[in-house]
Amino acid sequence: MGNSLSLLANNLLAPTILFFILGVIAAYVRSDLSIPKGAAKVMSIYLLFAIGFKGGVGISQSGISFDLFANMVAGIVLSFILPFVAFWLIRMLTQLDTMNAAAVAGHYGSISIVTFVTAVSILETSGIASESYMVAIAAVMEVPAIMSALWLASRTSDQAQSNTSELYRDILANGSIVLLVGSFLIGAITGQDGMDELKPFIAVPFTGVLCLFLLDMGLSAGRSLMRNRSDISLGLVCFGCLMPIVGAVIGLCAASLTGLSFGGTFLMMVLSASASYIAVPAAMQIALPDAKSGIYLSLSLGITFPFNLTVGLPLYMLLATFVTG
Repeated sequence: MGNSLSLLANNLLAPTILFFILGVIAAYVRSDLSIPKGAAKVMSIYLLFAIGFKGGVGISQSGISFDLFANMVAGIVLSFILPFVAFWLIRMLTQLDTMNAAAVAGHYGSISIVTFVTAVSILETSGIASESYMVAIAAVMEVPAIMSALWLASRTSDQAQSNTSELYRDILANGSIVLLVGSFLIGAITGQDGMDELKPFIAVPFTGVLCLFLLDMGLSAGRSLMRNRSDISLGLVCFGCLMPIVGAVIGLCAASLTGLSFGGTFLMMVLSASASYIAVPAAMQIALPDAKSGIYLSLSLGITFPFNLTVGLPLYMLLATFVTG
C-alpha cells in the first residue's frame, strides 16, 4: 500500500504533469503565453513517430502472437461498447438530447493519443515494462466508437451521415492514425537496427518534447473550458470525471481476461478511460453538424483530459497494482 501511494505521489509530481498544470493555470489567469501552432504540430508529429516506432521495434523482438490478436479484439470490443455506457451515463446525469448525448458518447469509446503517450512515458520513467503491441491496440480503438455514436444518433435523427464509407475513409486517413500506424510498421520492419540508428533522436528528447506539448495542451484545455463554460452544467462536469473511471474499470476487466502484464493493464485502462479530441470531433462535425461542438470538445479536452492527467493516471496505476500484484 505504501509503495502504491508513493508511486501515485511521484506520478502527480512528474514534470510532464506539472507542465500541463502550468498551461491550465496560465490559461485561467489569461496569460499571453502560447506555443506557435507550427511548433505544436511538429511536436505532435514527433511524439506519434517516436511512440509508434518504439512499439514496432518491440513487436519485431517479441514477434506476432495470439496475445496480440486477443488484445486487439478486446480493444475493438471496448471501443464499440464504451459509447453505449457513456450514452446511458450522460442521459442519467444531464438533460442532453439524444443527438448531443450520442456525439459526446462517441468521444469516450475512442482514445486520446496524448494521454496514452504520457502513460507510456510514466512507465518508461518508472522502469516498468509493457506489451509493445499496445500501440496497435490504440490505433484500432479510433473508429469503432464513431460507428456506435452514429447508430445512437440515428435512432431519433436522420442527420447522421448516410455516406459512412466516405466518413470512415476520412477517419482512417487521419494524419495521426497514418503516422502512428506507419511508424509502428517501419519500426517492426527495421527492428533493433533501426532503433540503434534513431535512438539519439527518439529517446533523449522525448520527455522534454512531451513536457512542452503538454504545456500547450494545458493552455488549450483551459481556454476551451473558459470559452464554453456557459454550456457546461454540473452534470456534465460529473460525467467528464466519472466516465473515465468507469471506462478504466471496464478496461481493467478486459485486461484481466486477456492476461496483460501490469504495464499493459495500466495502458489498457488508460485507453479505455481517455476521450478523443482529434479524430472523433472531426467525425462529429461531418456526421452530426448540429451537435454542439462546444459541449463535446469542452468535455473531452477541458474536463476529461485534465482529469486523466492529474488524477486518473495515478489512480489507474494504483488500481492496476492492486489487481495484478
